[in-house]
Amino acid sequence: MLCPICNNKTRIKIRKDTQLIHFPLFCPKCKNESLVNIKNGVITVIKEPDAKVQSR
Repeated sequence: MLCPICNNKTRIKIRKDTQLIHFPLFCPKCKNESLVNIKNGVITVIKEPDAKVQSR
């Protein structure tokens, strides 16, 4: 499986029938973690909104 950020190999292997929901995918090269959904071999990256800054 390839990292959605840097497109390098990760340590995860998936099959065509693998289904994952909200899976935290870690890349050892770029040291980033992405939430992904995998269904029928299609990988979808979940983009969560950033935390809002509290105003005083």
